[in-house]
Amino acid sequence: MTTSAGRDLVCVAADGVELAVRDHGGEGAAVLLLHGAGRTLEDWAQVAPLLAAGHRVWAMDLRGHGRSGDGAVPWTFDVVAGDVTAVLAACGAPDAVVVGHSLGGMVAAYCLERDGRVPAAVNVDGHGMGRPEQYVGLDVAYVRERLAEAREFAEEVGGRTFPPEALDAVIGYQAAMAVELGIPAELMEAGVRRSLGEAADGQLFLRPGRKQALELQEAMAGIDLFALYRRVTRPLLIARALRPHPPVPGVPPWFDALMAAYVKGLARDLGELARSRPQVTVAGVDGTHAMLLERPAEVAELVSGFVRGLPRGA
Repeated sequence: MTTSAGRDLVCVAADGVELAVRDHGGEGAAVLLLHGAGRTLEDWAQVAPLLAAGHRVWAMDLRGHGRSGDGAVPWTFDVVAGDVTAVLAACGAPDAVVVGHSLGGMVAAYCLERDGRVPAAVNVDGHGMGRPEQYVGLDVAYVRERLAEAREFAEEVGGRTFPPEALDAVIGYQAAMAVELGIPAELMEAGVRRSLGEAADGQLFLRPGRKQALELQEAMAGIDLFALYRRVTRPLLIARALRPHPPVPGVPPWFDALMAAYVKGLARDLGELARSRPQVTVAGVDGTHAMLLERPAEVAELVSGFVRGLPRGA
């Protein structure tokens, strides 16, 4: 096993798209780390070295994110899971455990169904927007209306361009968020800089670009995670944040109450899932959705303990 930590690699997907990969080195059972929507492999910068103390570790930028290419085909879970398979093959670790945060966690769970060689997966707080009936205490019709508005908001801001001179303000906003979360501002800035794209007119944007952002929203709206969870037959760890995320400027005033109702429904449904599906483990992390940056040691120990506990040959 190699211990060549810090190497940046390029792997090629089935359709020729270049996928950016970081080799964190280490020895032991292999894991591949996936980030969330609009983020990059930099989000794993604190967790990966901790995992590498007992595992062979890589992280990748998802298609349309960071320094990975876009491709001509639409962004779908099937396409991106295929990218994961290509990266694992190129790294010589087709049987690595796939670990993802947020959107990456949804992809990781999907890989269990798509790729028979993936022995197990970890979904770190990747729940999407769920189904209307999961919003405890709220009328289903009301929830549908609000979810449609939330999606419109997400689609409006996805891939939005801004002038180069506004970059300092974008980084400043991320730095302010870092202070609120109690995490180093340089971690947030590194993610922003890796996400930067440039439009033909010289304007900047944070990847994914407009087209890919809309496709990504469509993919997330179309996946039924709990139906997927009930189909998987190999070990799956689902971690959820135990603390609410700080308010996001610009979101509608009803959004926080909507998410609070969803958190209650998630806790209920994940608890039932764990009780009824022996292959599924559910755990809480004492942090917000940004737990990779807030609680790297806790996340690393959770993932490592799960991987160490897998049956041989799983």
